Amino acid sequence: MSVGKPEQEQNLPTGTSWIGIILHRFFRHKMALLGLGVMGLLTVGVLFAPYLTPYDPEEIDLDAMLAPPSLHHPLGTDELGRDLLARLLYGGRVSLQIGILSMVVALSIGTFIGAVAGYWGGTVDILLMRLTDFFLAFPRIFVLILFSSLLGPSLTNIILVIGILSWMGVARLVRASFLALREQQFVEAAFAIGARNFRVMFKHILPNALSPIIVAATLGVADAVIAESGLSFLGLGIQPPTATWGNMLRNALDQMFDAPWTGIFPGVMIFLAVLSITYIGDGLRDALDPRWIEKRKE
Repeated sequence: MSVGKPEQEQNLPTGTSWIGIILHRFFRHKMALLGLGVMGLLTVGVLFAPYLTPYDPEEIDLDAMLAPPSLHHPLGTDELGRDLLARLLYGGRVSLQIGILSMVVALSIGTFIGAVAGYWGGTVDILLMRLTDFFLAFPRIFVLILFSSLLGPSLTNIILVIGILSWMGVARLVRASFLALREQQFVEAAFAIGARNFRVMFKHILPNALSPIIVAATLGVADAVIAESGLSFLGLGIQPPTATWGNMLRNALDQMFDAPWTGIFPGVMIFLAVLSITYIGDGLRDALDPRWIEKRKE
């Protein structure tokens, strides 16, 4: 047994592939596995919502207003008699969709800017990093509120606004990776066989910089879910009757003392989703640590 190597690395068979190393390290992260399980349940719930509840999330039943949890309504109803479970499941679709798609927008912008800055360096790098600092200088919540007010609270606008204001961290990570990778021998070999700059950037260097991007994307989804919930809570996100976890919390403000379940359950869903995604990102960060992979390859 070698000295100084963690037990989880020593238990791996010799010659294990890098994918095997990543999976081994991820599955040993108990909180990441727990987060993956919870997020899997939430995903199944929102995808199969029509099969899990017989109620329409927008169906009003004035005879069942603010009904407590029961066999007919497992999580109770809201101030208009709408089934809370149905609204949570269908609202989760919207909240998670915004989180994922806005992070795709942020990843696209951040990866491109970070790659160009890190690869070209010099004046290009300085200008792009000052642009990044410019966006970082503004309090994001106020800019989100301003843009949402100006553009309107449609699904597309919310996704674009959150995505456009979330790319800066990704750009910095990609830039740092490109600065280190552009000096490697495989880049020189790519130029030697006639590859052009953009081919070298996006076919040779970018795949080797995916680890921090994947982690940033995972954590960014959680951040986007919180941003959407905050906007909806302030009345600037997706508007009723379409349900999201954020606007369900806002609607519950007037009933928190008379019908606390109307606010507790949306809050719990946001809490579970964000915490689960954060733990998954934490597990991926450990599993994708290039130092472990390189040590195992040696």
